[in-house]
Amino acid sequence: MIKKILYFLATLVSVFLFFQLFIYSSKLSYDDDLHQKQFNRKYGIFSIVQKENVFFAGEKVPTSFAGVWERMDKELLKNTYWQSNTMLFFKRANKYFPIIEPILKEYNIPNDFKYLALIESGLENVVSPSGAAGFWQILKGTAREYGLEVNSAIDERYNLEKSTKVACVYLHQAYQKFGSWTMAAAAYNMGQNGIRRRIKEQGTNNYYNLHLNSETSQYLFRIIAVKEIMENPQKYGFIFRNKDLYSMLEYKVVEVDSTIADLNKFARSHGINYKLLKQFNPWLRSSSLPDKSRRKYQLKIPINSDFLVLEDLKLEYDTVE
Repeated sequence: MIKKILYFLATLVSVFLFFQLFIYSSKLSYDDDLHQKQFNRKYGIFSIVQKENVFFAGEKVPTSFAGVWERMDKELLKNTYWQSNTMLFFKRANKYFPIIEPILKEYNIPNDFKYLALIESGLENVVSPSGAAGFWQILKGTAREYGLEVNSAIDERYNLEKSTKVACVYLHQAYQKFGSWTMAAAAYNMGQNGIRRRIKEQGTNNYYNLHLNSETSQYLFRIIAVKEIMENPQKYGFIFRNKDLYSMLEYKVVEVDSTIADLNKFARSHGINYKLLKQFNPWLRSSSLPDKSRRKYQLKIPINSDFLVLEDLKLEYDTVE
């Protein structure tokens, strides 16, 4: 008898809960006012507090001027609320900034220019519609002019160390010509000849006074916005742990001064596979490394390849007679 009573009570509770859930679900689905209140309670987009005392490469950014702040605010909002993209910036920067920073220092280029590489490519070896390539987005003609090798087998725009040095030389030259790091950054985007023409046409050499195309007009603010967010991640809602960031795997450098006919065999002779050789040396653009002039090349070979190379699948094939 007691079991029947308990069973009956349990059934009543189940029915009651079912109807409560049904009523609640109905309100969620069909009550517009309730739906709107829940949306407002759980979701919000906040504007950015106007920044003062903003600097780029030691040069003050005049954010108190309305037009200047609007341009910066635009980039802060875009990079704050495009969370996935900016989170990847944090992750990749941890891997590649340690390579870029000492080269900037060696060439006396302000450290802030590492963010230029970041906004140019996202620290990926991408190619633009105009054919600019690598982290620093260097055009083929510019690369050759500054001593990088670019052909069907080798493209040193993808060599991070060498392309960073070329970017440093270019930026230093632009600084010498235009008198500020702000204008040097603009020249990197628009080209030195393009900036020179705008200065001559408009009679001003101040970036914030020049009427420029939309890309160059926003270029510096994109750099500054990314710098501001990455130097103050929690202020802009980015929360991560050190172990969440990417890091450069340990590697050794092997110097070669003769042709490598088969890069796959070369990779295997060093305990890695073709994929890893290409990943660590993206400037290798074919399956061989021709070197008739006996030029010296440095190849990065990852260490501890046991953690990087998976075992091949063992397949059994039926014999067909």
